Amino acid sequence: MKILGIDPGSRVTGWGIMRDQSGTFSYLASGIIRMKEKDFPARMGHLFEQLTDVINKYHPDEVGLESIFVHRNASSALKLGHARGVIMLACQQQGLLIHEYAPRLVKQAVSGYGHADKGQVKACVGLLLSQSKAWVSDEADALALAICHANH
Repeated sequence: MKILGIDPGSRVTGWGIMRDQSGTFSYLASGIIRMKEKDFPARMGHLFEQLTDVINKYHPDEVGLESIFVHRNASSALKLGHARGVIMLACQQQGLLIHEYAPRLVKQAVSGYGHADKGQVKACVGLLLSQSKAWVSDEADALALAICHANH
């Protein structure tokens, strides 16, 4: 099964795809979608187009998506909610099942510790996928979501 993990953001969204073959994980691809447009609707349109391209290129079977969490800033939380809506729409239009996971559960799934920092998550993702690549944090978080989904 190919799993697409997505770490949503209104400016940068991470994505990562791995294969789960009977509990053996293998890295397939990953990257970030950077939205430089100043206009928020244009950023969301860019996110939709880029994510749809990723889905069409790699044909994942299922999606692990980070669930909503409380932000300190209400405006940031609303923008993140919009980005998650765009992501869900892109996935639904391609017929993908979406599974949501809380950040703490994702950290627990990859590191064994629900309060792991970004460096620990990156290191654990590298170990679990047998990769020594220097991932951007959003990319590693997306792969951690894919791993979390495979484990659940």
